[in-house]
Amino acid sequence: MVKFKFRKRRGFSLMELLAVVTILGIIAAIIVPRVTVSNDMAKQKVNSHNKATINAAVERYYIDKGVWPVNNLSDIGVDTNYFPDGIPKNPVDNSAYQLNATTHRVQ
Repeated sequence: MVKFKFRKRRGFSLMELLAVVTILGIIAAIIVPRVTVSNDMAKQKVNSHNKATINAAVERYYIDKGVWPVNNLSDIGVDTNYFPDGIPKNPVDNSAYQLNATTHRVQ
C-alpha cells in the first residue's frame, strides 16, 4: 500500500487579504485628495509664473519697439525673440492671456 503525504497548503487566509485591502483603501483615501489639491495648486503657480513671464516680455517689447503690443498679444506671439514656443495658455482654464488696455499687464 502506498502512503501519500499531504502537505499543508501555503497561502493567505481570507482575513489577511481583507486586512491588506482595507489598509490599501485607507491609504488611497488619504493620498487621492492630496494629489488633486496639489495638482490644482501647481496649475495656479504655473499660471502666476506665466503671467510674470508675459509681463516681462511685454515690457521688453515696449522697450525694443516703442509701442505696446496689442491686447490679444498676437504681434508678440509671432515674434520668436519673445516666445520661441508661442505664448503659453492659462493652465487653469486653457484660455488665452489678454492684456489690460490701460495697465498693459496680463489680466
